[in-house]
Amino acid sequence: MLKEGLTATQSMSVTEQDTAIHHGSGKLPVYATPAMIAFMENTAIQAIENALEEHLDTVGIHIDARHQKATKVGGEVSCTARLVKVDGKKLVFEIEAEDQEGLIGKASHTRYVIDPVKFMEK
Repeated sequence: MLKEGLTATQSMSVTEQDTAIHHGSGKLPVYATPAMIAFMENTAIQAIENALEEHLDTVGIHIDARHQKATKVGGEVSCTARLVKVDGKKLVFEIEAEDQEGLIGKASHTRYVIDPVKFMEK
C-alpha cells in the first residue's frame, strides 16, 4: 500500500565511473550530477518497492535537483528518499544526499504509477 512517509536510504562509494569526466558532464574527477540524480531516483524507487502492487511499476517524470557540493572519488554518499505526497497515481518524493562532510544535494522528484504492459504498448 502506497502511503506518505515511506522512506529508503542507500549508500555507495564514489568510483571513477561516477565522475563528471566519465558522464561527460564536466572535466573534474568528482561525483557527477547525473550520477547523483540517478542514485536519487533509484532510492525513491526503493522507498516504494515493497508497497507497490506486483504487476505495477513507476516512471519518473520530473526531478528538481540541486547538487550543492563536490565529493571526491572514494567518498561515501548516502541518499534518503521520503514519499511526501500520494495523489492517485502521482507520487512526490523529497530526497537528500550526503557525504561524510554533510549535505551535497537535494531534490523533489515526481513519479507516476504505471502498468508496464500498457505503457510499452503506447
